[in-house]
Amino acid sequence: MGRRKRKIVRPPRKQLPKIFLCPRCGVNAVYVTSKDETQALVTCGNCGFKVEVPISPTDQPVDLYCKFTDKFYSRHS
Repeated sequence: MGRRKRKIVRPPRKQLPKIFLCPRCGVNAVYVTSKDETQALVTCGNCGFKVEVPISPTDQPVDLYCKFTDKFYSRHS
């Protein structure tokens, strides 16, 4: 008699977030929309804080959020 074949259970892959933490109001409400091919608009849905950041062809929303926080903290330092 042969053995039963065990089912391979793979854990789900972690996905990158689409909504981020606002550095101004502290709420998870920041989202990234592309304005055109060279600029993206990063907006907080709670406090209405908006910043335009430059975009490159390889940037993901996480990268644009990092640029946004860098700009925010460079102004408030």
